[in-house]
Amino acid sequence: MSASDILLWVALPYLTIAVFVTGMFWRYKYDKFGWTTRSSQLYERKVIRIASPLFHLGILAVLGGHVMGLLIPENWTHAAGLSEDAYHLMAVGLGAVAGACTLFGISLLIYRRRTNGAVFAATTRNDKAMYVFLVAAICLGLLTTLVGSGIVGEGYNYRETVSPWFRSIFLMDPKPELMAQAPASFHIHAVAGMLLFLIWPFTRLVHAFSAPVQYLFRPYVVYRERGPHDPGSRTARRGWERVG
Repeated sequence: MSASDILLWVALPYLTIAVFVTGMFWRYKYDKFGWTTRSSQLYERKVIRIASPLFHLGILAVLGGHVMGLLIPENWTHAAGLSEDAYHLMAVGLGAVAGACTLFGISLLIYRRRTNGAVFAATTRNDKAMYVFLVAAICLGLLTTLVGSGIVGEGYNYRETVSPWFRSIFLMDPKPELMAQAPASFHIHAVAGMLLFLIWPFTRLVHAFSAPVQYLFRPYVVYRERGPHDPGSRTARRGWERVG
């Protein structure tokens, strides 16, 4: 096993996890006011009404596909009665649709930022760099879907190598030799994904981990009905009122 395999498939994943966890903690503790999407919806609403749902729903579906493909062992799906052919067809079909929606959505969002003056003025260099990493990860993900399905190349079952390697990282028993066997497209996609998570805590992407949990436990809002003697319940009179 080469030193590059150790660097890419052992050192880089643990570095990514360390930077992501500590970066998110630091950002939440010391930059709560910056923990925001910095929404530009007030500047333009026509395009974002289409682009934002497409991108967010697509990326959620992509995330679900990654969870199923990387975290759930192949023998578990076999035990559940899902054959490899059925899983392959489902993964390719849903993955391609989700990836296409995500890519189309992010393309519309970038088009909106570039063509709308007010939105473009609110776009920072940090945002531009984030879009580069995000689009690269999405495009490379679509490429690996095509490679894995056999539409491009001979096809590849990543659940025999990439998935066990991914799980081995979190089990603190890394197996870089498994990832080293995967095609180059999977290598590039994995590196692009790790680079995206490296910069994640320092971009607007932190809003993905925001949820209005406190809203569920907020105290009740008490509304009082104004009685007949409440000054605020008087019918307004026309003209001037006498004072005193």
